[in-house]
Amino acid sequence: MNSKDLKQLEIAYKQTFSSDTGKEVLEDLKKRCSFYNTTHIKGDSHESAFLEGTRSVILFINNMLNKKPMEDKWVVKQTR
Repeated sequence: MNSKDLKQLEIAYKQTFSSDTGKEVLEDLKKRCSFYNTTHIKGDSHESAFLEGTRSVILFINNMLNKKPMEDKWVVKQTR
């Protein structure tokens, strides 16, 4: 994905979740996808892995919403 496509995607995420309805949906996803909770289930590595997979989706959405303009992993790595 080139930087122009990434910027468009960032804008799309921010537009989607910036409305009151979008914020309500985002908060529901955070609760359902273990954003606020641990995903570890003692004695059940498969369930833990499943829950961590769902959590990774909400973490990705949250990261897209909190990115500074034109910030991506390649730019950050180059400036360190």
